[in-house]
Amino acid sequence: VNDMLVPEGMSFDFPTPADAENAPLAQELFMYPFVDRVFYMSNFVTVTKKEDVEWLEIQETLKNHIKTFLESGKLILDVKGPAAPEQEETETIKKIKTILDEYIRPAVEQDGGAITFHSYEDKKVTVALQGSCSGCPSSTVTLKAGIENLFKRMMPEEVQEVEAL
Repeated sequence: VNDMLVPEGMSFDFPTPADAENAPLAQELFMYPFVDRVFYMSNFVTVTKKEDVEWLEIQETLKNHIKTFLESGKLILDVKGPAAPEQEETETIKKIKTILDEYIRPAVEQDGGAITFHSYEDKKVTVALQGSCSGCPSSTVTLKAGIENLFKRMMPEEVQEVEAL
């Protein structure tokens, strides 16, 4: 099985079957009536289920489907990643990205989510939350109580606020 499913630093979110036009694995997963959303990043696939089904009922089916798909050698994606906004890579932005990479991203990915830097302006960091973080009720608390406080502590002169797209 691949070490990296998508190029490093890229992620792909498919909230609907129509969005998965160029994502063969996501298209197949959406054929299950209990699949609500599919997300790819690094070396994992996150599937969000519909609320009327329990994980115990579907996890083996999903796990086997994904494993079989990956072992077949088929590509999970037929497109390039989304373009990031052009912004000069200042020392402050480099430091923000380092903090995201070293302190925040590993914890978020462990829960099946993803966080990516979007922009920095007027002491405000804007990030994109995807995967299991997208639509998660506790993502706002995580963003404000966890991520924003970490940035304020590590970069008190440069960061006053963190917001999600």
